[in-house]
Amino acid sequence: MYKNLFAIAALSASNSLFAAASNPLSVHVLNQQNGLPATDVTVVLEAQQKNQWVKINQAKTDQNGRITALYPTQQQLKSGVYKVTFKTGDWYKAQKQSSFFPEIPVIFEVDGTLPHYHIPLLLSPYGYSTYRGS
Repeated sequence: MYKNLFAIAALSASNSLFAAASNPLSVHVLNQQNGLPATDVTVVLEAQQKNQWVKINQAKTDQNGRITALYPTQQQLKSGVYKVTFKTGDWYKAQKQSSFFPEIPVIFEVDGTLPHYHIPLLLSPYGYSTYRGS
């Protein structure tokens, strides 16, 4: 029985790693207030096209606070300017907490030099931090 559980856990982990490796964009949200992943945060991906934002995908963070495949599947990531918007206000309302930031937009540029872009968000009710992850 334990061998089967271990095999299932290993397969699940390898599937997540494959999805992250095969998709060019992932995000991760960590709640700094309690040190735990932020589950069910809605994240919207947009591309800048002719001076306006065009929505290209939307997803929610999983139980680990991650979206391993935010870019549309079967599409190659094109160079350009993108925006990932974390809908933190909705998430805090669901947690029955107040927050200063109703959403957190992160604008970044894809120049084609990297095969994968990762955007972590360290979140608290009245502040946040983000960076280009790996």
